[in-house]
Amino acid sequence: MKTLVIYDSAFGNTAQIAQAISGALGSQEEVTILQVGSVAPEQLAEVKLLVVGSPTQGFRPTQAITNFLKSISAKGLNGVKVAAFDTRLSSTEGQSPLVRFVVGIGGYAAKVIASKLSQSGGDLLVPPEGFFVEGKEGPLKAGELERAAGWAKQILAAQSTSGKAIEAIA
Repeated sequence: MKTLVIYDSAFGNTAQIAQAISGALGSQEEVTILQVGSVAPEQLAEVKLLVVGSPTQGFRPTQAITNFLKSISAKGLNGVKVAAFDTRLSSTEGQSPLVRFVVGIGGYAAKVIASKLSQSGGDLLVPPEGFFVEGKEGPLKAGELERAAGWAKQILAAQSTSGKAIEAIA
């Protein structure tokens, strides 16, 4: 099976998470990991599992990930199992009620990515996941790389038992 992990990273945190996910999904022969700017459209042709991640910026994925998602045709991911992740600030604790409200409405990048992947025909295997950073530039919170590897194992488990993918969270 051809597995592709695509990510964008502003400060290196999302890249670290993507590497942890990639490593848990399989060997270098089985899994290709690419920064979004290095992805050629033809690389999606034989993909069976696609995992896409981005830092959350303004409640959305980066512009590079957004552009990549827009480049996928309406049914370009038919038959492809997909998963989405993001990196985000650790919590809204200590933030104003207004910020908590906006986060509640706007959400995070993983939700947007999952929705776009599903709209392109992808079968979402697991709910979108967020991994936490300490501040705008990081570092990652302790234990997040291990949690990312565990999430990748959930993807593999869902893939092996998947007769039916889950619905994307709109």
